[in-house]
Amino acid sequence: MTGLGRTLAVSLLGMSGHLVEVEAHLAASVPGFTLVGLPDTALAESRDRVRAAVTSSGLGWPQRRITVNLSPASLPKAGSGFDLAIAVAMLAGAGVLDPARAAPVVHLGELGLDGRLRAVRGVLPAVAAAVATGHVRVVVPAANAAEARLVPGAQVLAAENLAEVAWRLGADIPEPAAVVPTLAPAVPAPRAAPPDLSDVLGQHEARAALEVAAAGGHHLLMVGPPGAGKTMLAARLPGLLPDLDEEEAVEVTAVHSVAGTFDPAGGLLRRPPFEDPHHTATAAAVIGGGSGVPRPGAASRAHRGVLFMDEAPEFSPGVLQTLRQPLEHGELVIQRAGGSARYPARFQLVLAANPCPCGKAVGKGLDCVCPPITRRRYWSRLSGPLLDRVDLQVEVHAASRAQLDGAPQGESTAAVAARVLAARRRQADRLAGTPWRTNAEVPGHWMRAALRGDPSLFTELDRALDRGVLSLRGVDRVLRVAWTLADLAGRAAPGRADIGQGLLLRTRGQAGA
Repeated sequence: MTGLGRTLAVSLLGMSGHLVEVEAHLAASVPGFTLVGLPDTALAESRDRVRAAVTSSGLGWPQRRITVNLSPASLPKAGSGFDLAIAVAMLAGAGVLDPARAAPVVHLGELGLDGRLRAVRGVLPAVAAAVATGHVRVVVPAANAAEARLVPGAQVLAAENLAEVAWRLGADIPEPAAVVPTLAPAVPAPRAAPPDLSDVLGQHEARAALEVAAAGGHHLLMVGPPGAGKTMLAARLPGLLPDLDEEEAVEVTAVHSVAGTFDPAGGLLRRPPFEDPHHTATAAAVIGGGSGVPRPGAASRAHRGVLFMDEAPEFSPGVLQTLRQPLEHGELVIQRAGGSARYPARFQLVLAANPCPCGKAVGKGLDCVCPPITRRRYWSRLSGPLLDRVDLQVEVHAASRAQLDGAPQGESTAAVAARVLAARRRQADRLAGTPWRTNAEVPGHWMRAALRGDPSLFTELDRALDRGVLSLRGVDRVLRVAWTLADLAGRAAPGRADIGQGLLLRTRGQAGA
């Protein structure tokens, strides 16, 4: 006697979900269990979890030759999220469940040895992929239900254990005691108030650069001695950014779901994320990686937000160079033996650095104890190609006691964020109908074409290009900053003053040297 059962699951490769048909064939032969279809190690171990979960649920294990195929067989599959689908397909093939009812439903979840369903990563993009293919009925662990229900159009059934799923699919077993568990509504934990920009004393030039960075989505480098306020300024940048729109919120939430850092109790992530890896972080931790199918790193978790690298020259040069791809294209493509993954990574990069290893090479640098070779080695880690992709490069000077005593309190985050939002709206109106959202994404040819009516605007840029102060990429980035300055001031297009100010912000005030 043979039997064949089918159901559906989803395989995630990066952020892309692929529908997988799980087939279980039961033959009257020597009992055994074979799993085929390119499973990784965690998935290959599912046969032991499924066997224990089935027997613990009182369903009985069929004493037949069981072959489970994950189709398409050429697609790599990873993780424990296929456990439930394998168990359902096998029980359907054994006649324990109704095969017709199990076949069109997507099943996601890991099985415990006692039959309980445990949460898995990536439920949001997996359910979205299932709905996009027309399969709207999805069974997920109860712990993933809130996340799955964030997908519009999904018909989500939350289950606590395998017995509950089997009973709903027609298994001849007693009705579980709590088919629909009674749970108190999830209440998001209160969030600490974000740091306010008014806490930063002085630093008017750096605060202005931070506002420009927020308004145009520009990358920023701050150079200054220890204690000048670079870290404080960077931590306050996310508070200046506007809320994510619906599309961005879904995209950012999906990344954090795959990474396992998403708390569904608070709903979709509406605020731009902030990631600040330590300078000892590896390339896999920053850009993503790991064994098997790569996982997202800090750069992808910072998508539509801020990636802050404090003490940037202390990072490994290999780590810093890996940032060039996402800075240019807004995404990461990670190739590994277990498969390739594509993750979005359109973040704002904020770098903070001391002027030298001892941090005292300010002004004339008379107190610095670093040999010249040590200074060169320190700054050589921030390569020219990387710095050429950073729009704003500013000096942050330590405030004197006299400046602090007489300085009025700076503007609050709310006041600056209002100007940033107004500038973003001007950009949105100007860029409507294009694939770009902020000035930092606009290509150079578009900006030059918009300013071609006044050749005198490019005089100072041409001079800087001839002297080698700017590269061609640098010219485009100065124009982007100039457009942002015009947006903040409410002007329709940048003038010579905006371009000159953009050049100063790009070259740390050394353009005229």
